[in-house]
Amino acid sequence: MVKKLIGTCDTLSRAGGVLSGILTVGALILILGEILVRTLFHGTLYITEEYSGYLMAALTFFALSFTLKEKAHIRMVFLFSVLKGRARKILEVYAYLVGALFSAILTWTTFLFFWDSVVHQSRSMQISETYLAIPQAVLPLGSALLFLQFCAEAIRTLLSPVPPTASSKEEKIEAASLGR
Repeated sequence: MVKKLIGTCDTLSRAGGVLSGILTVGALILILGEILVRTLFHGTLYITEEYSGYLMAALTFFALSFTLKEKAHIRMVFLFSVLKGRARKILEVYAYLVGALFSAILTWTTFLFFWDSVVHQSRSMQISETYLAIPQAVLPLGSALLFLQFCAEAIRTLLSPVPPTASSKEEKIEAASLGR
């Protein structure tokens, strides 16, 4: 049951990563379209700056959980390289729980931000007058995915029989960055 939950969180994070890639391509196409319209027709699409901003925010929030799953976030690993065994495992779980708390707060505050736009039917001040709840909906969704992935990583670490250790590649990168 627990492994299935972890697998589901991993799958959702992977889907967020794929969606981020698709949104990146969408932003690229939008910007290229704007360049072509300006160059060939001396006009504008009017929405490029606004919508590429929405797409950047969305791809960032959807990629957060995938980045955590792949252990690609910037990490301060000095203590992890010093600690061994059970102490290292405790620190790892603690770090994941702090991340889960932060992402839970982020989920709640971004949901309130989104809900305020729903209640007040906020619209963008740009020419498109976009209903802001639509692009803002990705903020709590992406934050919730991050929360779930932090919880999955904490559980995965707790269930691991061997304390997590940094690979020799990670240790070499850290040693090089610290000038050792």
